Amino acid sequence: MSIRHQADLLSLNRSGLYYVPRGVSPEEVAMKHRIDELYTKWPFYGSRRITACLRREDISIARKRVQRYMQEMGIEGIHPGPNLSKRAQQNRIYPYLLRNVTAQYPHHIWGVDITYIRLMGGWIMEWTHLSLP
Repeated sequence: MSIRHQADLLSLNRSGLYYVPRGVSPEEVAMKHRIDELYTKWPFYGSRRITACLRREDISIARKRVQRYMQEMGIEGIHPGPNLSKRAQQNRIYPYLLRNVTAQYPHHIWGVDITYIRLMGGWIMEWTHLSLP
């Protein structure tokens, strides 16, 4: 069965069937790794300061590109949000439950950590749990 007939049966454009997505260039991967290194070192830097750091390293890059890369990687500079000093009256206040608790046995106190690990072609998210003996 020809591609034209298959496209007609599925009500698809033939141009979409011939499309081959472009791979990520090595320059883009290297730039994202460098942005990730700068963000790991200074997590409060936004796109403007990261762009300035890259330009000091003689890397010519536009701030919009840095913004797009940061958005694709899911990172954002740490900054205060709106009205953080105001407490929402409908929210319940929870007490700190570990104030006078000492670890008596393994896995008595534990927590969860989400870590992003950089790979050659992208990133991976790892969940780890922390326990105190």
